[in-house]
Order: sequence, then structure tokens, then C-alpha cells
Amino acid sequence: MVFASRLRSNKTMEEQDVEVDALIKELGLWNVRNTSVGSWKKKTISGGERKRCSIGVELIIDPSLLILDEPTSGLDSWNALNICKTL
Repeated sequence: MVFASRLRSNKTMEEQDVEVDALIKELGLWNVRNTSVGSWKKKTISGGERKRCSIGVELIIDPSLLILDEPTSGLDSWNALNICKTL
């Protein structure tokens, strides 16, 4: 998310870091914040965490409109509810 923020935001690096940390906490990704997403060789985070991370990458620029196709599919009910509250 930091990488996406650096590429897509016009804010200072300090402001970006604060926003990324807040979004990571809101999406329940704090415990995996320093974990790589993974590759085809090695799985490092769960599918739900990966989905929440991809949503976070889009939310990091604070869009006025965000259209998601089934953002909670594949998530357990607790995480699905928290994603909906974040959006």
C-alpha cells in the first residue's frame, strides 16, 4: 500500500505514511503489515488478506467513487462486515 500511495498520491511522504497506517488498521491487516503479498511460488498471506489489501490499494487515494464487484466474497462474515464499515 505504501508503494501504491507513493505512485498515486500528491501528499507528502509523512501524510501518506499516516494514511497507509490508518487504512491498514481499518482493514485488519496490521498483523501482516510487513509481509509480502506472495507469488506463485510461495503463499504468504491468506486470500482474505490479499483481497483486503487490493481494496486498500484502491482506497489509498480516497476516490470519490469506488465500484467493487463482490468485495466480500471469499471473506468470513467478521471481515466482510468490517470491510463494509470501512467503505
